[in-house]
Amino acid sequence: MPEADFRCSFASADDDEPIVGTAPTDAEVLLVEAPGPWGRDALRDNRLPESVRDHLASLDLKVFLLRRPDGSGGPGTHVFRATATPEGYDVRATLLDRPENLVGLDLDALPAHDSPLWLVCTNGKRDRCCAEIGRPIAGLLAREWPEGTWETTHLGGHRFSGTLLALPSGVALGRLDTGSALDACRAVLGGELPEGLTRGRAGRPGVEQVRELHVRAGGSPDAEVVALPGPIRRQSCGDTKVKGTTVYEVH
Repeated sequence: MPEADFRCSFASADDDEPIVGTAPTDAEVLLVEAPGPWGRDALRDNRLPESVRDHLASLDLKVFLLRRPDGSGGPGTHVFRATATPEGYDVRATLLDRPENLVGLDLDALPAHDSPLWLVCTNGKRDRCCAEIGRPIAGLLAREWPEGTWETTHLGGHRFSGTLLALPSGVALGRLDTGSALDACRAVLGGELPEGLTRGRAGRPGVEQVRELHVRAGGSPDAEVVALPGPIRRQSCGDTKVKGTTVYEVH
């Protein structure tokens, strides 16, 4: 396939690559509103003040940048902190008058945020599939949840685009399109894990993600889940590198 025509998500789907167990494993995440374009290294290439970019790069936790699907920004800068729990994530939030106030912000003192958040990966400078598939999904969800829908930087797993992280549940979805995204998110709100679209519950290892989905499907909670080396494959449209994957067996 010519380089210009390669799409990692199409290749993954054509190969029937398993999606289960591929949700992000980050136990603590900081989400910061950063309107405007993002570069391939979004944390460094954005329109936030230099002091804020340096501060975010120094933090010992995963940072995602957010923007509204319609390109609007402000007033203020939304900040969310999500910490993994046995049930999903504990989400805290604040609205800063200016992004510079993020430097020195006490993240442990943020008030609780209970409304749903839909984070759709759309950074096209990192991967074409995320932009081409993710942006229409984000626009669709924003009509249903205008305050809770955000475009976000790299969630991991470009090849499962369109990808989405739901908070506070922590459910990560993949292989979404505009025909499935709305119903899938409504199902997540109802406590369901949409079959064929659920990558797992983020914030926990892949083995635990697979075990939860196995049990939810009626399997034994005592089943052994084994992680094994999977095929080496190209995982992104953004470069030609190949990497090893992981597959899971349930015994």
